Amino acid sequence: MLTRHSFITTAALSLSLIIFGVIAATAGDEKADFLFVQSAKSMTFDAATNKLTLKNVSPVTVFFTDRPERIAGNMNTTRLIPFWSDGKDSFKSDPPNADISVVEGKTLKQTVVELQDPVIDGDDLTYTVKVLKGDMPAKATEVAVFIDIIGRPLTPLSYAGVARRTYRRAFVY
Repeated sequence: MLTRHSFITTAALSLSLIIFGVIAATAGDEKADFLFVQSAKSMTFDAATNKLTLKNVSPVTVFFTDRPERIAGNMNTTRLIPFWSDGKDSFKSDPPNADISVVEGKTLKQTVVELQDPVIDGDDLTYTVKVLKGDMPAKATEVAVFIDIIGRPLTPLSYAGVARRTYRRAFVY
């Protein structure tokens, strides 16, 4: 007969083994090329202040890597924001580039930007942006933001790397 105590003990041991397995499988990694994808129902851009606001942003941010790691998963969008300033290799010290993709009529419009200073307020996520290529529309619907953080270090000594490693194997956090 399985008692509550033995069930909890077994579940805790299983979870520990899974976490240990994920850490052991990734311990030798020095770098992983991650991409993040955020989507929103609409966006506004204020050119005077360089503020991009994603309206009704998805509560889930998707992340993935390319070969050979092939790591994929998702995380709560609100959990991504604290990473922005954590560690010496943070987004704050080296802002990521992003491709803002919107469809206007039958035309795909893409703008390459540098993302800075994210602020989430309810269902809206605001970034300060520096437009690098293309023209940012003042308004758009059905927006996809492809965040490129290629080559962020994931060494055991990197706080951000250790924290990001907890999101590595296809599960919701």
